[in-house]
Amino acid sequence: MFTLASYWRESFKIVLPLQAMKRTKAQKAGPSKKAAKNEKASSEPKSDQESSDEEASTSKALLVSKPDYQNFEQFLTHLEHQRVCTAANIQEFSFRKKRVRVLSKTEDVKESSLGGVVYWMSRDGRVQDNWALLFAQRLALKLELPLTVVFCLVPKFLNATIRHYKFMMGGLQEVEQQCRALDIPFHLLMGSAVEKLPQFVKSKDIGAVVCDFAPLRLPRQWVEDVGKALPKSVPLVQVDAHNVVPLWVASDKQEYAARTIRNKINSKLGEYLSVFPPVVRHPHGTGCKNVNTVDWSAAYASLQCDMEVDEVQWAKPGYKAACQQLYEFCSRRLRHFNDKRNDPTADALSGLSPWLHFGHISAQRCALEVQRFRGQHKASADAFCEEAIVRRELADNFCFYNEHYDSLKGLSSWAYQTLDAHRKDKRDPCYSLEELEKSLTYDDLWNSAQLQLVREGKMHGFLRMYWAKKILEWTATPEHALEYAILLNDKYSLDGRDPNGYVGCMWSIGGVHDMGWKERAIFGKVRYMNYQGCRRKFDVNAFVMRYGGKVHKKK
Repeated sequence: MFTLASYWRESFKIVLPLQAMKRTKAQKAGPSKKAAKNEKASSEPKSDQESSDEEASTSKALLVSKPDYQNFEQFLTHLEHQRVCTAANIQEFSFRKKRVRVLSKTEDVKESSLGGVVYWMSRDGRVQDNWALLFAQRLALKLELPLTVVFCLVPKFLNATIRHYKFMMGGLQEVEQQCRALDIPFHLLMGSAVEKLPQFVKSKDIGAVVCDFAPLRLPRQWVEDVGKALPKSVPLVQVDAHNVVPLWVASDKQEYAARTIRNKINSKLGEYLSVFPPVVRHPHGTGCKNVNTVDWSAAYASLQCDMEVDEVQWAKPGYKAACQQLYEFCSRRLRHFNDKRNDPTADALSGLSPWLHFGHISAQRCALEVQRFRGQHKASADAFCEEAIVRRELADNFCFYNEHYDSLKGLSSWAYQTLDAHRKDKRDPCYSLEELEKSLTYDDLWNSAQLQLVREGKMHGFLRMYWAKKILEWTATPEHALEYAILLNDKYSLDGRDPNGYVGCMWSIGGVHDMGWKERAIFGKVRYMNYQGCRRKFDVNAFVMRYGGKVHKKK
């Protein structure tokens, strides 16, 4: 038997925090120097302090190095080079043990298990820059066991449509190809995880299961159910591969606002915002020799989702497409981000949310690459990291620690009370869900934003706030408003069913992470937005002309 607890005590080393990194002289990154360091590491054991000092220095050099790529292919090569310069593989990397938590009662891994270690992929659909897969490979390398990746495809999930399934499964097809190139078997199991995964574990004699982390109630229920159904001898381990600072490290409670969590996260970035080592070709087991490729046609045929809301053309799924989006943002749009990010007519946003939602790219990778431009665009780089790290992780915090993250029951007492006090205020006009979905309101700006959502599967962040607040103003009750906003967002937006989406609707309609403002009809003390305020922010007419929203009189 091999115990995970003893493995952590013996094998994991925590690198120095940012303060120590600042004290260490940065070394220029380069393949020849790093190769020499890796050879030395393999031949001469180092103390914990020496390893920490070296990694701090290497991380510092890699993080502040000026980007020198000139095109997208060079950008991809740059990413691969960063991983190789970091460590030869995950065994040579100082993994932060707090990224991991054991969910099962047993911590013992049966070293004789023929199936080895399984990574149950769910939220983070990528191979590289994935802490959960990296940990699974680390464990498998340590025990000299096979490594397998599994994804459980459910035929229907909340309000997901074929638009969402095509994007998710397109990314998974790329995952399968990359896994095969690394001789890591990939299995797509058709059905719920609680039905299919324990059966797979038993049939393949799996020794340990590693899963990624999601804060929403249904994925959390999946993990709980699988934990109960797995053989008691098989440990279940969870890794937060989505957040830069693991959720359970950042805070142990629901945070009131960004200002209460910001320092908790930023103070830990020196430890957790590190470069990634590579997932490498796996040397143990028979690899993909006896594993059939996935029948993707059968997978699509098994779906029972809404087939009418189809894929969009502007966003292609997968890791490579995500990298293309990140490259274009860093090289073309980042310079405008700080000044223009609240202007829906300006091309200043990253546009990364679909790929981040499905885990095709890591938020940590995005932050690392944006930070390389900090010397040129400091305000924009800092503003991006505030949104990509602090605000995203605040949303995960809310959904994890608040059971009612999508209900008025989850609001602060002041917000619920003020909405309840204005429950009977007259709504004129009052629209149905169908009228909202078909963009049939009197507001041409709102209608244009809804048309963008339906056609493109996205909506500018500033307009999404306005859009949700007008739904509160135009529906019979605040409960209906929240229900309609979540339903429309989840049905059409590529990043629907995401903590950011739930928190965005709860902020707009229920003042979550906000404060009380001047009291007015319907809204009470919840922050108000109106058409004229938008006109002061950006060229409303230009946006309306782009999407063609009309003014419709209420029948």
